[in-house]
Amino acid sequence: MFSDWPIIDRAYEILSRHFGTAGKFSFSILTVLSFLLIIVVTVWISRRLRLVLQKRVLPKLEIDAGLEYTLLRITHYVIVILGVLYALKIGFDVDMTSVAVVLGFLSLGIGFGLQYIASDLVSGFILLFERPMRIGDRIKVGDVEGRVESISLRTTIISTNDNLAVIVPNSELVRNRFVNYSYGSPEVRIVVPVGVAYGSDIDKVKMALIQAGRSVEEALRDPPPQVRLKEFGDSAINFELLIWIREPHNHLQIRSKANFEILKEFASQGIEIPFPQRDLWVRSIPPGIGSDRRNMDTDSGSPRVP
Repeated sequence: MFSDWPIIDRAYEILSRHFGTAGKFSFSILTVLSFLLIIVVTVWISRRLRLVLQKRVLPKLEIDAGLEYTLLRITHYVIVILGVLYALKIGFDVDMTSVAVVLGFLSLGIGFGLQYIASDLVSGFILLFERPMRIGDRIKVGDVEGRVESISLRTTIISTNDNLAVIVPNSELVRNRFVNYSYGSPEVRIVVPVGVAYGSDIDKVKMALIQAGRSVEEALRDPPPQVRLKEFGDSAINFELLIWIREPHNHLQIRSKANFEILKEFASQGIEIPFPQRDLWVRSIPPGIGSDRRNMDTDSGSPRVP
């Protein structure tokens, strides 16, 4: 090829020497380098195309952030899959029959040992298309509550109030129940429980709780705060203050403000918040216990306390 450069001809011959079975699985150093180059170019094309879609195309369509994120992720996966298939064809001369065989073995492995990963991947597609939650939504999964930062094919990242990133497998979100504070109407009702001592003026308690609910800045005036007598507890009469708010993602902060207002109102009205108490009644002492105790003190030589 390069007749004037025998060294280059020799190097090219070595680099282009094929290994493997022709027509089924064949590669050389040059084809492997081509494989790597195609992968890099594919990733670059995916990134550039997503930037163009995100900055120039999707804003004109006026779609929400969740659907935009879904379209960008799907575009990335499609480009990468097509690029990898083409790279396998160029780099290793893999035909579609071989790809089908490989996929068959992968499906067999998934069925035996990778069922959890496969479940997470399928759940990721369900979340991206069904969209029960979106980027920026505030959700609660079990005892974890926070903001949805990203939704990938296998996991979802939730950022908590403590700025901790919690990685949740997608299968848990699809299989189990979770609370989405940002889904549907922004108006939600929160319940603030409180107990008062027996013998308290019930009407005074009710008015104090309503005034505490009105004092919360985030509480809606319509519908107004309400008070519900829940039950008669062991050591307290339990009430519930019902407040409607329009910021469900801040429900913890609003609940804290309501508790502060309740304490202020109860202190000004002289309403007591009890704590659990137990009274111990000794009906009788078996005879001989006191004398046995005195004998033990005498035998041990320890001084007795009169």
